[in-house]
Amino acid sequence: MTCVNDIILVRPDETMLDEIRSYRDAMLAADSAMDGTSGLNRYDDPSGWLAHVRALETPETCPPHWVTATLYVVVRPTDSRIVGMIDLRHYLNDYLAEYGGHIGYSVRPDERRRGYASRMLALALDKARERGLGRVLITCDEDNEASRRTILKNGGVFQNNIWLESDKQTVSRYWIEL
Repeated sequence: MTCVNDIILVRPDETMLDEIRSYRDAMLAADSAMDGTSGLNRYDDPSGWLAHVRALETPETCPPHWVTATLYVVVRPTDSRIVGMIDLRHYLNDYLAEYGGHIGYSVRPDERRRGYASRMLALALDKARERGLGRVLITCDEDNEASRRTILKNGGVFQNNIWLESDKQTVSRYWIEL
């Protein structure tokens, strides 16, 4: 567990299933992108999602077309509420090297604009350093000003924009030296 101000990064477990379901429901109700959740939107049952997240942690169990990754729920200890999720991908495949990057994250809609994204990204960068990564790629939609500011605040250096045909969206790519 790591702490910065009032949040901690925690690997999810069975004790969090109700709170994970609540996070998913809040994101779906707001029609919000679930970046950095390892596909939580595809799982009606958080137990199935938790099994998927655990499978991503090692090469032996990682599904084809995915990369090994560690997902953290971002918890506010004062009330045990999940305020965000952040996914640290251990390496990049071709798709992630262009569009997805090493780290994806999201913040619960009613917890936004409180600085959580910047703090949780700083914590994830510490985890990336611990894994021995020398630099990380982080991307965001070109029009996502909040995410752009979060990346820049954490040392992101703009590289370029790339058109993502499948989403009809321009993605901005940033590198952070660790």
